[in-house]
This record gives sequence, structure tokens and C-alpha cells, in this order.
Amino acid sequence: MQEFFTVGGRRLSYLDFGGPGQPLLALHGHYNEASAFAPLAEALAPHWRVIALDQRGHGESDRAESYERDDYVADLAAFHRYLKVGPAAVLGHSLGGVNAYQYASRHPDLVTALIVEDIGAVVDCDWSFTTRLPPRAPSRDALASALGAAASYLECSFRQSEDGWGFSFGIDDTVASQKALNGDHWKDWVAVTCPTLLIRGTRSDELAADHAREMIARRPGQARLVELPAGHVVHHDAQAQFAAAVSAFLSQRG
Repeated sequence: MQEFFTVGGRRLSYLDFGGPGQPLLALHGHYNEASAFAPLAEALAPHWRVIALDQRGHGESDRAESYERDDYVADLAAFHRYLKVGPAAVLGHSLGGVNAYQYASRHPDLVTALIVEDIGAVVDCDWSFTTRLPPRAPSRDALASALGAAASYLECSFRQSEDGWGFSFGIDDTVASQKALNGDHWKDWVAVTCPTLLIRGTRSDELAADHAREMIARRPGQARLVELPAGHVVHHDAQAQFAAAVSAFLSQRG
């Protein structure tokens, strides 16, 4: 069920996939939105109740003036308070993964378990793909055709408007967000105290194998790595294996 709440005068949207299970807060990456986690929610039910946020500037949430690190973390904190579900497990992909581990490091009493999908403790994001995105297309098929192989990753964000088909995110907003995502976030990663699962796609162009192993090594006994046959969007490329890895990890903590 899609629902809304307001923080700082802005409306944020989220999908509560429902059920009797324990809450799992889910955070999407750039170009995506909460609906990207529908298959995962179905796979984890009924043991886990996935509640996925449309992060600022994405999905049905309002655009924002700023997309800095603290902005995203503050949104997550407000979201968590609004839900009144108590301490919870948090999962994040890419942009959402950094948001998740920064939130966990700064609010250790509120995060019981952390799943980070294919993003590092140091991020060097290339936004050239974003600037090449077609701002509008005359039809959904034309938009998909213009995107080529990337279409299946972005289709949950396709939107129709009066002047054609585009995206539920703003291209300029996304570039600003990607620029703000870049940097060295080791301080936050090593400060996380809850059990952590890092999931990496073996074909990822974002998280190198050596960097992923260093992330685990810097948190001995707290974090472990699972690598699956996928690109950067592991939950899309290896849907069943991703859900199985998340389920197995959470079942040890639930």
C-alpha cells in the first residue's frame, strides 16, 4: 500500500508491503523507487514486512533543494520515527546502501541488522550516464528503446506526463545526488555495530572485489560478504539468490 508523510514541508512516499512479519526498511538506488523491492517483499513474506521509501527526488516523493548526505540520513530518521516500528533491520542498494550504513552508524540503537547491496565505503560515481538520459520520449516503448539494455533497470520509474514519457526522478536532481554521494565514507562504515551483510555482484562496475573484501576485513566478526552472479543491481539480476541470501541472513537475527 502506498502511503505518504511530511517532513520539513516536503511530502515523502513509501510502500508498505504489509504482513505480520518483522519490519525491514528498504532504500532504493538512483534511477529507482520503492516499487523496485516488490519481488523481494513477496519472497520474504510472511516472516518480514518490507517497508520501502521513495527517497527524496524519487518516485512519488517531492523533489528537494538539496541532496547531501545528511539530507538523506535525516529523511530516513524521520521515516523510521513516523513508522513507530521500533528498532528494525535496514537494507539499501547503491545510494540507499550508503544511506543505510550511515544511518546505522549514527543511530546504532535503531538498526538491528544491516544489508548493503553493491556499494563501497569509498564511492566514485560517474554521472555521465545520467546526463545522457532522454528527458522525454513520445511513448513508453520509445523511452525503453532509447535506453536499450538499461531499460529493465529503470522501468519502475517510467512516468507519463502531458509532454510524453520520462522518469519519476529529475535528471539534474540525480546528478546533484550522485555528486554528493561521492567520497570517503570509511568512518561511517567502520562505526556500524550491528550484524551486516554486504552483497556484491560479481560483474559489478561499482564495487570492486578487493574493496568489498577490505570492507569486511575492517569489521571483523561483524560483517560478511556474499557475491552473486550479477551486475550492480543484484536484486534484479539474481532475484531469487538475492532474496535467499537476505532471508538466510535475517533468519539468523530474527
